Amino acid sequence: MYHRSKKYVYILLHPTAGTSKWDKIVNSFIITLILLNVVAVIVETEPSIYSRHEVFFKYFDTISVIIFSIEYILRLWSSTYDTKYKHWFWGRLKYMFSWEAIVDLVAILPFYLHGLFIFDLRVLRILRLLRLLRIFRLTSYMTSAKMIGNVFRSRSQELLLSLILASGLIVISSCVMYFAEHQVQPEKFPSILSTLWWSIVTITTIGYGDIVPVTVIGRILTAVIAVAGVALLALPAGIITAGFLDEMKKIKRPKIHTCPHCGQPLDQLEEKNHDH
Repeated sequence: MYHRSKKYVYILLHPTAGTSKWDKIVNSFIITLILLNVVAVIVETEPSIYSRHEVFFKYFDTISVIIFSIEYILRLWSSTYDTKYKHWFWGRLKYMFSWEAIVDLVAILPFYLHGLFIFDLRVLRILRLLRLLRIFRLTSYMTSAKMIGNVFRSRSQELLLSLILASGLIVISSCVMYFAEHQVQPEKFPSILSTLWWSIVTITTIGYGDIVPVTVIGRILTAVIAVAGVALLALPAGIITAGFLDEMKKIKRPKIHTCPHCGQPLDQLEEKNHDH
């Protein structure tokens, strides 16, 4: 009974693990509650609305935290059903330090911290804004969000390489622009470290226009750096697109059922039996 209850709770809180009607109901309810919490955090920053409905916002936040706290406890309790967290103590401790569990905890922690301690108004506002982290909990309930995570995990090496290349281009462009413009505009390009700001906004094609080159060599270098930045920023986009295509192929790939005894596909065995 104990293990059956744990399995049932685990499947309810992990929509991808089950396909029953109750899984979908719980899934839809939690997603709706998370979205409503995000909307509430945004709307209550409007003083005219918050002053009229302050009691409602407080009750809504309290009820939401109670639900999320119960869910967190149930997730922690049922986590040992997963083979990754099999041990009754170390498995749960490992789960508590997983990304999913940390987001769950941080999303509800400000409520309890506010109740236990008296904070400065600025600190209290920061703690309230931490409730926006609840939106990241959608990753636990949406299959598409898990697919995004799989894409970044599978393409982590390529994305890391593109990040290194972009960082290298930023540093190199800062150095060359400093030596090209420092003598003419010492107030705009006072050091290589300060020129990093110009490099970032130029390579990302934002170009605020607050710092612009005036020398001929500086303008030529800016044109080359801007074009190189566009080409380099297109690299991670292509990597992520290729990753999404691979994940879509995995999802659409038909599942092959094999015989538990001989390991051969069942459809081939049926064809053989039919021939005989």
